[in-house]
Amino acid sequence: MTGRLHVQNLPLTRLLPMLDTSEPLIESPNLAPRQPISAIRAEQGQYRLSSLFWGLTPPWLEVLDHAPHCARAETLESRAMFRDAFNARRCVIPVSGFYLWKNQPRSKQPYLVTQVSRAPLLLGALWCRYHTTLTAFSDSAALITVPANVLLSPLTDRLPVVIPSHALSAWLNPDTDSQTLNSLLAPAPLELLGAFPVSKYVNNPAYQSPACAHPTGSMLRWAVSQEL
Repeated sequence: MTGRLHVQNLPLTRLLPMLDTSEPLIESPNLAPRQPISAIRAEQGQYRLSSLFWGLTPPWLEVLDHAPHCARAETLESRAMFRDAFNARRCVIPVSGFYLWKNQPRSKQPYLVTQVSRAPLLLGALWCRYHTTLTAFSDSAALITVPANVLLSPLTDRLPVVIPSHALSAWLNPDTDSQTLNSLLAPAPLELLGAFPVSKYVNNPAYQSPACAHPTGSMLRWAVSQEL
């Protein structure tokens, strides 16, 4: 389960030239749930960057601590918490990477997962809106997770779903059929992602130094020889 993100120096306008970035990107080397997070949504035919609360808070949720920051892909159409948002309100969270923790005998080793090329990742998510008054509202989001691929499964059992940039239009379109959406809810291609161990400084969500992402070992990545 992904509980921390790395969001730094993202060339979003190069990846998405038509993106409206009038609202600045929220950056952090160690972004934890229940904090503001930047998302890309389709609004009036345009991609727009906006701030959401990381933790899905539908109007009927009574305890904020119960707001899920991740949603399992297998439950999106069966759980009332996620069903409506998945059908009509999808977004992506742009990141430079995300952290995961590998279980070890006496502790957990943090890893940073990035695209091998270090290009931005677009993580699939869903969002909802809670009206506090007739004119005021709060938007929130949860990442969608899928089973880890063969490369990263020794580190964790689940990873955020990565939406390819060429599929962004279909993902954000509320009219896209369920078959197309479900086809995107798949583990990342083996050659796309890599992971390297990082300092345990990242264990503290209050620690906001670039040192959180400094490698302490080599990158785990898929090699062509592994396919032979």
